[in-house]
Amino acid sequence: MTNTVLTPQKLAPPGRGRRDRRTAELEARTRAVGERLVRFSSMPAPQVLRDTDATTHGLRQDEAAERLERFGANAVAQERAPRFLAQLAKAFWNPFILVLVALDAVMLWQWLQVADEEPFDPGIAILATMVLVSGLLRFWQEFRSGRSAAALRALVTTTTAVQRRAGRTTEPLTVEVPMEQVVPGDIVRLAAGDLVPADLRLLTAKDLMVGQAALSGESLPVAKADTRTRDYGQHATTDPVEADNLCLMGTSVTSGTATGVVVATGADTYFGSMAGSLVGERPQTSFDTGVKKVSFLLIRFMLVMVPVVLAINGFTKGDWAEAFTFAVAVAVGLTPEMLPMVVTTNLARGAVAMARRKVVVKRLNAIQNLGAMDVLCTDKTGTLTEDRIVLDRYLDVHGQEDMEVLEYAYLNSHFQTGLRNLMDQAVIDRVLEAEEVVVDARFTMVDEIPFDFARRRMSVVLSRNDLAGPAAEHVIITKGAVEEVLALCTHMTDGGRRTELTDELRRTVTRTAEDHNRQGLRVLAVATRTLPAESETYTVADEAGLTLIGFLAFLDPPKQDAAEALRALADNGIAVKVVTGDNELVAARVCADVGIDVGEVVTGSVIDTLDEAGLRRLVRGTTVFAKTNPVQKARIVRALQAEGHTVGFLGDGINDAAALRESDVGISVDTAVDIAKESADIILLEKDLTVLEQGVLQGRQTFGNTIKYIKMTASSNFGNVFSVLVASAFIPFQPMLAVQLLVQNLAYDISQLATPWDRMDKEYLRKPRTWDAKGIGRFMLVMGPTSSVFDISTFLLMWHVFGANSEAHQSLFQSGWFVEGLLTQTLVVHMLRTRKVPFLQSRATAPVLLMTALVMAVGVVLPFSPIASALGMQALPMSYFPWLVGTLVAYCLLTQGVKTWYIRRFNSWL
Repeated sequence: MTNTVLTPQKLAPPGRGRRDRRTAELEARTRAVGERLVRFSSMPAPQVLRDTDATTHGLRQDEAAERLERFGANAVAQERAPRFLAQLAKAFWNPFILVLVALDAVMLWQWLQVADEEPFDPGIAILATMVLVSGLLRFWQEFRSGRSAAALRALVTTTTAVQRRAGRTTEPLTVEVPMEQVVPGDIVRLAAGDLVPADLRLLTAKDLMVGQAALSGESLPVAKADTRTRDYGQHATTDPVEADNLCLMGTSVTSGTATGVVVATGADTYFGSMAGSLVGERPQTSFDTGVKKVSFLLIRFMLVMVPVVLAINGFTKGDWAEAFTFAVAVAVGLTPEMLPMVVTTNLARGAVAMARRKVVVKRLNAIQNLGAMDVLCTDKTGTLTEDRIVLDRYLDVHGQEDMEVLEYAYLNSHFQTGLRNLMDQAVIDRVLEAEEVVVDARFTMVDEIPFDFARRRMSVVLSRNDLAGPAAEHVIITKGAVEEVLALCTHMTDGGRRTELTDELRRTVTRTAEDHNRQGLRVLAVATRTLPAESETYTVADEAGLTLIGFLAFLDPPKQDAAEALRALADNGIAVKVVTGDNELVAARVCADVGIDVGEVVTGSVIDTLDEAGLRRLVRGTTVFAKTNPVQKARIVRALQAEGHTVGFLGDGINDAAALRESDVGISVDTAVDIAKESADIILLEKDLTVLEQGVLQGRQTFGNTIKYIKMTASSNFGNVFSVLVASAFIPFQPMLAVQLLVQNLAYDISQLATPWDRMDKEYLRKPRTWDAKGIGRFMLVMGPTSSVFDISTFLLMWHVFGANSEAHQSLFQSGWFVEGLLTQTLVVHMLRTRKVPFLQSRATAPVLLMTALVMAVGVVLPFSPIASALGMQALPMSYFPWLVGTLVAYCLLTQGVKTWYIRRFNSWL
């Protein structure tokens, strides 16, 4: 496998660009905290204790209480749910709801002027009900989600072991305290499985391995030590994550034990410095932007059409009060007032459906962003890989598989008495139980030379049970870092023979190890030495004159279904980009194994050399980004958004939080760190791309039904208003009363309430979908006047055939148009909901069929009902209905014809 790693030397920088305010704050805060931690790393332990006013015996209880008061709780900033009233008000802050509130206020004011003479206008109550239902439904869904998340957090209480003293002379006791009560100067004791509660400078450490994936993205644990004998001037680091004597908040102990002094808590930790900049107002997503554009497009139509209707009716009829009432009714008719309700119902249904697929939706709008997503940025560990270490290969010095290497490695891992790390366990897991029994019977433990950070290796000394007498021998088996073990080797095993390790052979075996490192594998060396059984005690000095046996190669294996899931996402129009903190070689290896076209791997250092324009050019063709920090990940997301993409980010670490927040849809998992879950919009109960694919399809289904409602309602309402303009210009009376227009609009809206339960054509779900305000406007201008053709034909029918050509017969005219308008408007739901031929190639779901049929039946019956006179209607003659049937058939045929032309002309529909 050959991959290119892009370095700063290969890509010359056009200059560092300006950061936005959030990024600048994040950088400044993290840099300051990092510099402080690096200073602690470079100090001898006694000086660290003096600077933190601590002792190795721990703090007194009264000192700890005083420091807790002074420094505050050991907790990082979190996104807090808004207060009840603020959340309630936000649920009603929607352009369409505000328009309805304004129209309702106008109608109420108008009625109050004549309240003594006129009965209460039912339109006022209708609009108020629409507003309340839409807003309260959204508020309840989001309030319930926030409350559930808070309840889950409250169930989790994490404690940590610290040394505390009751008085000045009392011996220190190890006590468990809540993590929030850890203070600077505390002496913390760590063991395998512990979360690191704060930023610590290590004082002692034994076989300590720490998992830092949440901070750095590196899948394998790293060794940490107290480094009391180090040369402090020569081993400086500028990155606290890489400091070997620092353990940072948010990481976890995988093996070993340690003690450390707390040097920072809460917002002053490296973790807290990132978390603190993530609270506050979130950036607008593609959903927010799309809704805003569509909303103001429809509002602009209303602001143009309503004054025209008012002017025409006022000048032609002479009654400006009646013209004003009619114009308000037209404004209501033009406004898709049920949009907030339909959108919320769609999103709520989507959230329920996704919950069944093990996807928890924290923010409802994220469902549509998920459907619109065309780029998914994901981390590597646990998403593409299984998030565990396995022994992939056991190789001789030439890189060929050799069982002898596995046997010696097993003996080393099996007989060691210290806590086994993940690689030791991976070696043991590779050996079958039957073989374990045989090996155990052949060897007995004599001594052990434990692992330490400086040597980066450990050895066991064994005796062979099948040898007896004075010729009995001991064998030293050493396993560790290639460079350190190879430096002690004088010979190697080649084809079963012990051969002197010449300089040329040393270079050859070194290349073997490096080749596997370049393939993204973690390589360890295994060597042995045979000694006479003259001693029972061995030291580091005995690790000399070793014979190199071979190498062990470890990896975090790809998930079996990762490649298939990636293909499914690609088939659905989603490009996957891997953004990881792990090193470039490991990232390239894993990506190649799951079928990703790696190309040039870009490292975080390259990103720092680019301005925003340069980064935008880079992200277009780059698939894998490695060794990236939180700021760089967030910049990648913003660069992709600037290129017009709707970006999802899947991550679970502290270093993913900024990118999760910047993305259009942040996706995390239930096992993620708290700050990642706080920043995410969607939480997967399984870290599985297959689960995510199902969520994407559900998001597109939700978006499709929403856009379906908008286009159908906007075009139908626009057609009605266009018909009103024509009728008002030539007919001496109102073509339809304001109350009739409101009832017709309400009945049509009721028929649309089933839209969230409709299905989308499979072809529609294959591509990402985004808001297109221009497309909605074009759809409305083309399809709206199509319905007006038959409205005008109905005007002519009522005027010339049924004699409704004077003010005395206006109720007959209005009743005839009311029925035709409502039935064509409702029937068109089936014509417009699909680009296929309705009923034959694509049929709506049962709820939609039932609701539209019910509304059409009510529309036919209404002029014959007892409330007809209250609505200004009268019974229609039976001879009207054959004409109505002909109109409906002709309308369907024309609409299908226009639809076919529209699809060919613009290559789009919904």
